[in-house]
Formats: sequence, structure tokens, C-alpha cells
Amino acid sequence: QVQLVESGGGLVQAGDSLRLSCVASGRIFSRRNLGWFRQAPGKDREFVAAITWSDYSSYYAESVKGRFTISRDNAKNTVYLTMNSLKPEDTAVYYCAGFTGSDYYTPSDYGYWGQGTQVTVSS
Repeated sequence: QVQLVESGGGLVQAGDSLRLSCVASGRIFSRRNLGWFRQAPGKDREFVAAITWSDYSSYYAESVKGRFTISRDNAKNTVYLTMNSLKPEDTAVYYCAGFTGSDYYTPSDYGYWGQGTQVTVSS
């Protein structure tokens, strides 16, 4: 069983930076593609970024490209989301997820989810 635990969220001002961490338990972490999603109140869960396990290829939503960076440390079973130049519209609960499907951008293609960490960006 894979368990994912996010941390690093908080309240920041527009323009600030945050780094989210997600520690995964389970021996399959090192061979699993991972992603970050977010969900704002009243909105659907949306793709933010994904990273492969084999060559560390990364994928981003257009809304965060150039501001967010996904990375992973397989030795620590940890995936990170570094968020720069934060905007109020980035406010959401951020979830780490383990990929089990075929489309990185689709929430239903992820079979493992963390509990989420709140990020709030004030203007």
C-alpha cells in the first residue's frame, strides 16, 4: 500500500514562494510517476504538475508553467513542488498523487492520493 503525506502549505502573500513536500511510503514509490493537483473551493480538482520516475521528465499546467517546479528525490521517497511568484488564484488545497493510468492530466488516472495541504495566497 502506498501512502502519501503532504506538507509545506501555509498562508503567504502574492509574489512569495513555497515548497510543498510529499513523502511516500511503500516500496513502489521509486518506480511510480507522481503528480500534484489542486482544488479550490467550489471547483474541480485540477492538474498542476507531474514527474516520471525513469528520466524525471516533467509536465505542467499552463497556468503554472514558468512559476512552479516539480522534482523528486527517490532516495528520500519524496516529491516536491516549488512554487514561485504565487498569485491569489493559486489558493487551493494541494494534493500529491501516485499515477496508475495513462494520462498525466486526468485525476482519475491517479490511484493514490494524499490528504492535501492548504495553500492560501493573499493579495
